[in-house]
Amino acid sequence: MPETIAGMSAIADRFDAFLVDQFGVLRDGRGPYPGAAAALSALKQAGKTVIILSNSGKRSAENSKRLAKLGFDAASWDWFLTSGEVAWRMLARESEAQADRPTACLLISRDGDTSPIDGLPLRRVDSGADADVILLAASEGDVYPLDHYRMLLEPAARRGIPCLCTNPDKVMLTREGTAFGAGRIAELYQEIGGDVRWIGKPFPDIYATAREFITGIDASRICCVGDSIEHDIGGAREAGLSSVLVTTGILAQASAEERQALFAEHGAVPDFLLPAFIW
Repeated sequence: MPETIAGMSAIADRFDAFLVDQFGVLRDGRGPYPGAAAALSALKQAGKTVIILSNSGKRSAENSKRLAKLGFDAASWDWFLTSGEVAWRMLARESEAQADRPTACLLISRDGDTSPIDGLPLRRVDSGADADVILLAASEGDVYPLDHYRMLLEPAARRGIPCLCTNPDKVMLTREGTAFGAGRIAELYQEIGGDVRWIGKPFPDIYATAREFITGIDASRICCVGDSIEHDIGGAREAGLSSVLVTTGILAQASAEERQALFAEHGAVPDFLLPAFIW
């Protein structure tokens, strides 16, 4: 059973680095959680290495600026690492190897955001029928039904076009509550016969990139903080790292029994349980 703690100060001395989730831990679709900015600053002031580890399809710099605009002190984290950043670097390497062949990319993002492909030699297209690759960076599940994405993606699935999902979250937080996330769209693509490569928590690429940044710190001294049992706690387990489950975010309405069922379903139990990300 996880150990219940009242705040991050209870375990700060046990670890040298913290990988902290963004949505559901630091903020929701409306804004920052009370005390979250102060807790993040306190961790940094305690001499800890702090990486914000996010399943965001946007690149790192975009997310870092946005969090600072919400009132978080940019000096309270060492790096804001997103799954979108990991994917962008991956696509940049692949594009370099195929510089003579521009790739037609169907980008699925949110609010017209093009940052996941900005600076890459990709030609953007609007239809799965014309794409060589699909980059699934975000969902507008609060705007469109799932069938909208089915119609968009079915032509690509029939042609065997690969999809790179840079936001594996199946549920996203919006101003109005929750909606289906990009991870659910990626599941749909698999259901209609498409092939998906998943980038982000709980998959290994994002943890490997984070560990490259914090070389010299033993795995036993690294702790992950998140609100998703499937993504944050499961990812930490696979990476051999300790974890804290914060019961805000997508688990805000879950009972203790429902959390236990999710522990069993995903084979992942956190080391610590925290009601909110506070110091």
